[in-house]
Amino acid sequence: MSIPYKYQILPIEKVFRDPVHNYIHVQHQVILDLINSAEVQRLRRIKQLGTSSFTFHGAEHSRFAHSLGVYEITRRICDIFQRNYSAECLGDEGWDDNERLVTLCAALLHDVGHGPYSHTFEHIFNTDHEAITVEIITSPETEVFQILNRVSADFPDKVASVITKEYPNPQVVQMISSQIDADRMDYLLRDAYFTGTEYGTFDLTRILRVIRPYKDGLAFAMNGMHAVEDYIVSRYQMYVQVYFHPVSRGMEVILDHLLHRAKELYEQQPEDYQLHSQLLVPFFKGNFSLQEYLKLDDGVLNTYFTQWTSLPDPILNDLANRFLIRRPLKSATFSGNRDSLTIRHLQALIEKVGYNPKYYTAINSSYDLPYDFYRPEKNSHRTQIEIMQKDGTLIELSKISHLVAALAGQTQIDERFYFPKEMVDPKRQQHYDLFDDTYREFAAYIHNGALVEEKN
Repeated sequence: MSIPYKYQILPIEKVFRDPVHNYIHVQHQVILDLINSAEVQRLRRIKQLGTSSFTFHGAEHSRFAHSLGVYEITRRICDIFQRNYSAECLGDEGWDDNERLVTLCAALLHDVGHGPYSHTFEHIFNTDHEAITVEIITSPETEVFQILNRVSADFPDKVASVITKEYPNPQVVQMISSQIDADRMDYLLRDAYFTGTEYGTFDLTRILRVIRPYKDGLAFAMNGMHAVEDYIVSRYQMYVQVYFHPVSRGMEVILDHLLHRAKELYEQQPEDYQLHSQLLVPFFKGNFSLQEYLKLDDGVLNTYFTQWTSLPDPILNDLANRFLIRRPLKSATFSGNRDSLTIRHLQALIEKVGYNPKYYTAINSSYDLPYDFYRPEKNSHRTQIEIMQKDGTLIELSKISHLVAALAGQTQIDERFYFPKEMVDPKRQQHYDLFDDTYREFAAYIHNGALVEEKN
């Protein structure tokens, strides 16, 4: 009698060497088959941090590595819960290990819908990586679906419902998606490791030691509060120092404008793109299939960018060159009106020396809420972090942590005006004699990296 697919355990545990977790341990045949599927293997060809590698040269790690890491942290949590806090011992407050496989599959597949240079691509072509993740999981045309469907006919929908946060067990959902989940814990440690930024690290071993299941989700033991605080601060530092780094954002602006220019030119001469950028045509049209989406990765876009450097349009080939050889736009912080007279005047100066401000200037803002708590007046909020006291009662983290209270609900905003570096770098300025006064006037509006309303 054959063993049902969902119960098939590998005769010898499969391991993957990992610089963050040492080993990724795989015991289930389902998980190994998912790892080997075409859709998950595609994630090897998509960088986890997009344009951040232009700032932190070590940040070449992939979404595939991150997905394995999220799976591994989730697997460890399941092991801890089954060993110490099982439903057999604690009833409804405990962990039902029958939820293990759906949890592990959701952890591994949570990012499978990401596209090349994920967030910039989404912004331009109106794609939604979470919706595409769900489509990959539930579409009969994918290998992922075929594997999940072998577990049971309703299993793909169950895994997808974890991604959409509709799964009925909040313990499972919060393990994958909450303010302190396996996804965030892996990407903070992994991104810190590959960017070489020590302040992104925290004590994962201690976090896993103090995590607790309860009926309505996950909590953390009171004696582990300081480890949770350390995680919150590490997350804050990574967003400020890495994810919102102005140079990385300067490269994002180049990428954004490059793809916008290509889309604009496609609308004028669509037949040209059938020859040199065929895989992007469905996205320029705004009508693409799942299979067309899955053909894209970072390498495909980079190949097209290389081809665009030879095209006659001067804006397209210049932006493609700037992206490929790392020529980010320069930036200055500012506060106030995005359409102020100062910004419009600076755009006019940029245009005067020969740059189209539509493609060579931008207002770019970064927003992050380091920690959120429940506020009834808000229509939406993040799952708050609960601390479990000795008697089993719960208290929200910011109510007992002065450190977290100082960060809670405080949105971090960094708003910048981006412009060609040539405007303030004499070594790169063209026709200096002709535009000397213009360059000087522009530079006078910038002091200590910030825009000033009155010239110095």
